[in-house]
Amino acid sequence: MAAHSAILGRTRESAWTQTDDRPTLRLVTCGSVDDGKSTLVGRLLFDSKMLLDDQLDALAADSKVAGTAGPALDFALLVDGLQAEREQGITIDVAYRFFATRRRRFVVADTPGHVQYTRNMATGASHAELAVVLVDARKGVVSQTRRHSHILALLGVRHVLVAVNKMDLVGFDADRFTAISVAFRTMAEQLGIADVQCIPVVACDGDNVFGNSGRMPWYDGPSVMEHLEAVDVSDGIESRPFRFPVQWVNRPNPEFRGFSGRVAGGTVHCGDPVVVQPSGRRSRISGIVTADGRLQQAVSGQSVTLLLADEVDASRGDVLTSGTPPMVTDHIAAHLIWFDDEAMRRGRRYVLKSGTSSIGAVVSTMKHRVCIETMAKESALTLEANEIGCVEVVLDRPLVCDAYRDNRDLGSFILIDPFSRRTVAAGLVDAPLRRPANVSWHTLDVDKSMRARLKQQKPCVLWLTGLSGAGKSTIANLVDRRLCELGRHTMLLDGDNLRHGINRDLGFTSEARVENIRRVTEIAALLVDAGLITLVSLISPFRADRDMARRRFDDGEFIEIHVATPLSTCEARDPKGLYKRARAGELSNFTGIDQPYEVPEKPDITIDGGALSAEAAAELIVRHLREHHYL
Repeated sequence: MAAHSAILGRTRESAWTQTDDRPTLRLVTCGSVDDGKSTLVGRLLFDSKMLLDDQLDALAADSKVAGTAGPALDFALLVDGLQAEREQGITIDVAYRFFATRRRRFVVADTPGHVQYTRNMATGASHAELAVVLVDARKGVVSQTRRHSHILALLGVRHVLVAVNKMDLVGFDADRFTAISVAFRTMAEQLGIADVQCIPVVACDGDNVFGNSGRMPWYDGPSVMEHLEAVDVSDGIESRPFRFPVQWVNRPNPEFRGFSGRVAGGTVHCGDPVVVQPSGRRSRISGIVTADGRLQQAVSGQSVTLLLADEVDASRGDVLTSGTPPMVTDHIAAHLIWFDDEAMRRGRRYVLKSGTSSIGAVVSTMKHRVCIETMAKESALTLEANEIGCVEVVLDRPLVCDAYRDNRDLGSFILIDPFSRRTVAAGLVDAPLRRPANVSWHTLDVDKSMRARLKQQKPCVLWLTGLSGAGKSTIANLVDRRLCELGRHTMLLDGDNLRHGINRDLGFTSEARVENIRRVTEIAALLVDAGLITLVSLISPFRADRDMARRRFDDGEFIEIHVATPLSTCEARDPKGLYKRARAGELSNFTGIDQPYEVPEKPDITIDGGALSAEAAAELIVRHLREHHYL
């Protein structure tokens, strides 16, 4: 919903501004719940005379039915359009509104204050040049104020207007306003936000919104609108190095071949030399084409089609650049704002989407988490929903990027769960990380195929997954013995046995299970390279981790075997007494009790562990190997 709102907001903005040459200020309103964000935006719309008569009539009617301001107009209703928002009196989605004065046009993203909608707030702030942070004068700076301010700092919003709202409810106390201003400025200094303007307001009554308030004569600074009209938010992006992510190759006929997209930084002219990254191929701009005709130059923010003088190979995901070269790296340090209810897991695969590129990614290292209350960096193994932390990310292939502080478009990314397709995090590139340059892959004369021929078998992994007590180890042991009797070369990796050695340092949390499977997968891959039929017996409860293991092997080498024994049967067997201890609360993170088991969707072999004996199950697996020519 938030992503849709961002796209819709930018589309409306484009249509609204294309015929107007006044400068545009993009701002976001944020802060904690009920601090008055929507009311302030509604008041700005009302006082700027941007509302038509029918909108005013509708506002009056809605205020009587759903308003929270008594007999007065409830200006928040001008922004809160969802039924759920009106029923609860809160903001859920990002609401984009547009208004103008004689000096400037304004694009406002009104964002929710609830913690659970932090992802929506980050979406609204991602393109803002200035933030209006609402603070309730009665409560002062609270956790959500700090969280939103930290996100603003991460997203590069360097201009903040602090509207200390509801001053009427503290008797227009100047000392209270000063205390809140000092507290916020102290926090902003820690976060690196240099430009802070604090203004005392009563949003519902319009005090210090468009003009100065007679009820606060002790305040002699600008009103909200005076500051918004005068603030200088220019960041010189047009003078920065040229960046142009290719969105698609435009080829309407054999005589025309252009590269379409939006200029993400700098300026480009006809005749300028450019480099196609990551390939490094060079050419020159031979033409700049738009729907309105040809141009001599294009600047940051413009959508154009670029023609090159040479027939170079470029496609979606590549970036045309000039000036200081961008980073081209497969290992980055980044800050993450975690969105998903399911915690981040190191070693788990995600899809990283940055600009027009989509790349497989793994969070390899968790460096620290930010404590919102104190802004301190604290040690952590994972990130929960709405937490912020610093991580290292390893990519499947090199990404063309800049540090976020240098270029918002090429320095930002999102992480997507490849199975649910949920956006789980927003990321900001801090720096590239160099892998050791003196480590290279050595090609060996004796390879997997030669070893397989010597052993007269096709190497593979038999990956047995299922609940504790399902019979995995018993079945794997029988298969191993049967294959040895047939003269085959095998190795059995049993989960419990491995935890006595290479995995003895790992627990049973979700994160530890990911690392457990990663290590076992790498060992199994070495054994397959040696030409062995390798049996792996692991609970491996998460579908994503099993799929990660499958991708480590060539096609046909990974055979997933689901030992589908019902939980009730496993618990009745309970050979190690683990279920009994888990039910008594003595064991935590026990699969099937307080940790889920994700059933394989399309296993290669399914064994009914409740109905089939271990001997019959073993024979079924051996028969599968024969029929598919592994033996």
